[in-house]
Parts: sequence; C-alpha cells; structure tokens
Amino acid sequence: MINKNESYKEFYSLIESIINNEEFQKTKQITHHGITRYEHLLRVSFYSYKITKFLRLNYKETTRASILHDFFLEETKDDNKVHALRRHPGYALENASKYYDLTDLEKDIIKTHMFPVTFTPPKYLESWVVDLVDDIAGIYEKTYSIRKELNAATTFLMIFFLNYLRFK
Repeated sequence: MINKNESYKEFYSLIESIINNEEFQKTKQITHHGITRYEHLLRVSFYSYKITKFLRLNYKETTRASILHDFFLEETKDDNKVHALRRHPGYALENASKYYDLTDLEKDIIKTHMFPVTFTPPKYLESWVVDLVDDIAGIYEKTYSIRKELNAATTFLMIFFLNYLRFK
C-alpha cells in the first residue's frame, strides 16, 4: 500500500519542472471557473494522476499532460463562447510544445480534453480520463462560486429573518 505522503511526493515530482516554469507561474494570475487557472490545472492533474495510477495506465505522461491541458495565457477574444472553447486546446498544445517535448499521448490529452465540444475524440484511455476529470472539475469549480454566493445570501436572509422575529 502506498503511503499518502509518498503519493503526493511522486505527484509533485512529476509536475515540479512544469509548475516552476516562469511562464506557467503566470497561470496563477488568470481567473478560470471562479478560481485561478493554476488551481484548476493542479486539480485536474492530481485527480488524473490518481485515477490513471489506480487503473495502471501511463500515469506519468497523463500527469504531465493534464497539468498542461489549459496552459495558455492569452484570453480568447472570440465573442462566441463555444468557438473559444473549441480553439483553446490548440492554444494550450501550441504553448506547451514551446516549452516541453511532448509524447503523442501527451499531445492527444491536451488536444482532446474538450471532447465532444471539440470534434476530435481522444485516442487513448488516458485522454478519456483527463477529458472526464476536466469536465467534473469544471462543473465543481463553476458551481463553487455560485454555492459561495448562495451561502452568503442564505446567511444574510437568515440574519434578517431572525432579527425580524426578534423585534416583532
């Protein structure tokens, strides 16, 4: 059985050179699903690492590619959201390729992580894992800000209601 600390050490050893890259550090300044793009990339990479390791797939390349799947710094200037969603995997692949020698598996993971919004299906099981993890993480992250706002509104209403009852 793998110790949790050993698992975290291995995960970070796989992504350390990427997350310490000066350009990659800029993802900490970009809002993505209500958090930073850096946080999103870490979340997707960590869960992709855990799942592919458990399934005895190529977890090392999956971990590297998943940390790079949204590695682009420029915001898309496209007014059409679907069009922007379809194009960003290409931007991420182009940018990641500038800094890293990518395997075919890593390229496929980055290029197809938005299937079916993009029309190219993943070729590898590892690519499907990252695609699904990214979808789940995106939904979780997008609803996080909504849940936070609802929690604040609910708290305000409860305080208002309790004060109203107290002064009746």
